[in-house]
Amino acid sequence: MVRRNDERRAALVDAAIEVLAREGARGLTFRAVDTEAGVPGGTASNYFANRDDLLTQAGARVYERYQPDEATVARTETAGRDRETYAQLMRELVERVASFRTGYLALLELRLEAVRRPELRKVLTERIRADVEANVAYHEQSGLPGDATAVRLLILTLNWLIFEQLTLPDLYPAEDRDALVTAAVDRIVGGSAGPEGA
Repeated sequence: MVRRNDERRAALVDAAIEVLAREGARGLTFRAVDTEAGVPGGTASNYFANRDDLLTQAGARVYERYQPDEATVARTETAGRDRETYAQLMRELVERVASFRTGYLALLELRLEAVRRPELRKVLTERIRADVEANVAYHEQSGLPGDATAVRLLILTLNWLIFEQLTLPDLYPAEDRDALVTAAVDRIVGGSAGPEGA
């Protein structure tokens, strides 16, 4: 029987993220999650139907934790609609993702595991597609410069920048990151005109 204590479930999923990031998908066992969460052995098996359920929920939890807080959303809604504002939003996004290092590494492990698990691949594809489309829809409603293709190109570009920063941190020092994000926005958005003629 799967238990319903939401706080305990969230703690277990957060522990699974840490295990995934540190030990990879092969190291993700219910026992390892119990140990990481500091709970009695057998606890995780009471909360998740199977390992696939745990993997799927770990991926969903990473995306949940990447969401901006209410203050950031409110500030974004009242910000300008030019390329500099767009670049600032992207710099903040990259910082938010990079600051949850284990979450991003866990997602990379999930993607590798999805190569071997068709059901996980299906879930991840649906989740990531929905995330991309939500970003495109937000962008189109926001009045920021650029089109849907620019949004998708920025997602691809910034994901790789984050990947490099988290896996080979000496390749592009952190102090270069903001300049690279700004350059990506400038070059990808290019001469697209927003409502303010940016």
